[in-house]
Amino acid sequence: MHSFILCISRRNPQKRAKTYDFTKTLKNDASLVPPIRQTASIFKQPVTVHKIHKEHSKVKSDFKGGSNSNSEKPRQLFWEKRLSGLRASYPDEDYEPFSLPSNITAVGPGVNNDIVLASIATVLHMGNGSINGQSNNKVNNFEKNPGVYVDPDQPLIGGVSVTQADVEKQEERVDAARKALEEALESLTE
Repeated sequence: MHSFILCISRRNPQKRAKTYDFTKTLKNDASLVPPIRQTASIFKQPVTVHKIHKEHSKVKSDFKGGSNSNSEKPRQLFWEKRLSGLRASYPDEDYEPFSLPSNITAVGPGVNNDIVLASIATVLHMGNGSINGQSNNKVNNFEKNPGVYVDPDQPLIGGVSVTQADVEKQEERVDAARKALEEALESLTE
């Protein structure tokens, strides 16, 4: 087989197998070769490169993105709606939909309780500031144009205010859970 290839290459020297020489690429560094103007081939003219000081070459950003930092990418509005219909699957148990407390109301077109839960969880995980929900004066305008009046840094819920009664009720629930946990641990140690 080798002799056959060798014979063909001897008969027709133009069709010889070309091997790629990796050392040639090292000689022509693209950063060292000046650019050529894109004109007709007979009129090739070099391009003059003018160096600019570093202070003039810095890219300035005109983005003033509220509480988002410039390094953080903006999020798509109502992205939580992509998670609608997803839920945990337990073959031994029936699915019970999540119900919101009475003081939390979903805000936005087509936003249900599962989407609100994803929205709250995201803001708790990613957010830096306080979580108040969408401001009440903007909630009234959601029907007109939801994309304009939504605050992407807040969950898709109406404005929430926590009262002292809410805090006391939660403290009672925490105390009851701690007591149940203590009893369970005592029953295990016996």
